[in-house]
Amino acid sequence: MFSVALLLALCNIAHADEPSEEASNFKLGGYSSASVVAPRNGSTDFNLNEISLLLSWENDGRFKFFGELELERPISWNENKRFDSKNSYLDLERLYLDYNHSDKLNIRSGRFLTPAGRWNLLHAPPLVWTATRPLATSYLFPNGINGLMMFGATPLQLGAGEQTLEYSVYVEALKDQVRDNNEIIYKDVAGAQFRLGNRFNVGLSLATMTEDRPGNPDYRLLGLDFITHINGWELSGEGFQRYTNNGGNGGSGAFLQSAAPLGNNWYWLTRLETFQRPQEVSGERWVMGVTKRVAPTQLLKMEFVGGSADFADTPRGFIASFAVLF
Repeated sequence: MFSVALLLALCNIAHADEPSEEASNFKLGGYSSASVVAPRNGSTDFNLNEISLLLSWENDGRFKFFGELELERPISWNENKRFDSKNSYLDLERLYLDYNHSDKLNIRSGRFLTPAGRWNLLHAPPLVWTATRPLATSYLFPNGINGLMMFGATPLQLGAGEQTLEYSVYVEALKDQVRDNNEIIYKDVAGAQFRLGNRFNVGLSLATMTEDRPGNPDYRLLGLDFITHINGWELSGEGFQRYTNNGGNGGSGAFLQSAAPLGNNWYWLTRLETFQRPQEVSGERWVMGVTKRVAPTQLLKMEFVGGSADFADTPRGFIASFAVLF
């Protein structure tokens, strides 16, 4: 899908000077990011956030393979004023095999990112504008699932213009067996995403899931997202609403983000967020900062985070990061 294609294209740029090996259909790449977090309350942290390795394979046939193995937080400088790796762990982000029947029908089997909104599919630091991830994309649905997915694209005539309709339909086959840090584990996940792509790109996400904890609450998820470009500006947003199986409020979240060009590959970033989960932390958050595209595969980000509440993953304060694809 788009996120994988963009990652592989950037990997090709990063290795453009290397000789090609026509005998091999494998491609190896990866990405990493480091950050400095200076919260409003608390000590400053220095982190090597992740080292992610990407492996893909394809030939002239119908099968393709993709895998992503990530070492999370391999090195941190914390309140003890020393480097350690006590919070590091390995995470298998993706591991799947694709069968291409046609542009309109592909079948994916394995572990893949959940098609919910855009950010979750583009989450790699070299592909996103900010160092912080929108709250709505972290707590309302699983980041990835193990299962089967059918996806494809077809041209669609709407009025005087032609657009592309992309779809994906998926179902979980195996619940996550490992809980990473404070990750919320879901089971019995199934859903679909539909996207109209042209100058104004809009998507609809639908899903059902059960949270794996006492009481086993069932949720129905509805999500909308968009992205468009106007006079060099990029405007995007996502919104999600969850309902319990009896129609009650299961949580919600949304964000609006803009990226404005400042010249010389600098961009001004603004994001407004709202997030709510019943009986848990809720609030509003804003992010303002600048991002420098140092190279096609490198981003330097500096931002201030504020709002009505502190969240475990991103406290209020200043954050700077550098992300690179290799």
